[in-house]
Amino acid sequence: MGLFFALLTGVLVGILIGVMVARATVRRVRAGRHPSIGESITGPIPRPADVDRETDAELARALRGAVDRLQIGVVTCDSDARFTYRNTAADKLSGTHQGIVVDTKLREVFAETATQESAERTVELQGPPKVVYSIEAMRLGDGGAVATIVDVSEQSRIDAMRTDFVANISHELKTPVGAIAVLAEMLADERDADVIATLSNRVVDESHRAALTIDALLELSRIEASERVESPVELASVIGEAVARGKMVAEGCDVRVEAMELPDALWLRADQRQLASAIGNLVENAVKYSDGGGVVQVRARVTESSVEVMIADQGVGIPARDLARVFERFYRVDKARARGTGGTGLGLAIVRHVASNHGGDVSVESQEGEGSTFVLRLPAGLIVEAPAVSSGVSASSEMNSANGTSSDDDRVRDETDRSVSEHASEERP
Repeated sequence: MGLFFALLTGVLVGILIGVMVARATVRRVRAGRHPSIGESITGPIPRPADVDRETDAELARALRGAVDRLQIGVVTCDSDARFTYRNTAADKLSGTHQGIVVDTKLREVFAETATQESAERTVELQGPPKVVYSIEAMRLGDGGAVATIVDVSEQSRIDAMRTDFVANISHELKTPVGAIAVLAEMLADERDADVIATLSNRVVDESHRAALTIDALLELSRIEASERVESPVELASVIGEAVARGKMVAEGCDVRVEAMELPDALWLRADQRQLASAIGNLVENAVKYSDGGGVVQVRARVTESSVEVMIADQGVGIPARDLARVFERFYRVDKARARGTGGTGLGLAIVRHVASNHGGDVSVESQEGEGSTFVLRLPAGLIVEAPAVSSGVSASSEMNSANGTSSDDDRVRDETDRSVSEHASEERP
């Protein structure tokens, strides 16, 4: 039995040594060296110095090429904090305003690495658009240092949106719920019929306010999560409906709503419900943020690549610092005026997602005190020929039949969407 274990141990040791030698051989072959049998057993044979220098130069070139292809910036410095190398991404910042600010922060972190292992800075440039860079530096063994420059603008924007969303949704729901609680306590002790009626109406109003916020959130969630229901949609008809809704909002505001330069018989393969909601929100926003005597103009045009719907107002305008964020949920520029319009702050978020669902986008140009112009762009590939309509049967009826819905269903659905959109629309959230 002892002899058996001794043989087994010898076999295992031999296999282990063989594996180790094989791995060492493979590594040398991959490195371009073909060792002899003796070298495989005894170890590497010393090479001339010029061979080592050539190999080091090739490795340095390969590393430089790899670093130059990185999306992040890489900068090195010597022991005196002088820049010795920039990769392609870092070099693109040279000579720009952003580059000057980044270089200042680089010198700061390089100076700190003289007394500590690492240092970091965050650079925020307001823009627009806002740009955020994260700079991290680490000390090297020769007394120099290496730093990375990472554009974290998108992550920073998402983090800010998440924080604002939680804060805003809490506020939007807490305010009416808190008001309802206070009003209910007052009702419990009240005996005057007139006061009870007044308090009851307030409770109803606050309940509607909370319900509308929840409905708008559900509508936005539905648009984000579901695929669009495609059918032939006449753009002029959708715009006409949006203008009519805008005129209803404009009653008593001394604001005129006009539809101008609309293309004839332009049909799109789109989700009519979503498209009507998006354009309706934009028109109503323009009305709500226009001063008395102002004009809201709605135009549409076809270019080689897109179909554009433009809504221009002569209202209060949007500050440049807020332009990049107006399409975020609950983002508000003028909070006092936003409360007065009765919106939920979700209107432009809905517009953005409708545009995205159709492969398009929405943009805004604005000047404070002069007004804003929103442009909804849809791909020209959505244009289709007008559907054939049988005698006595409307195009909408044919589409309802094809989709398995009745006109009564559509009327109920449209009324629901209109109610949500009227309260969800908010140009300056």
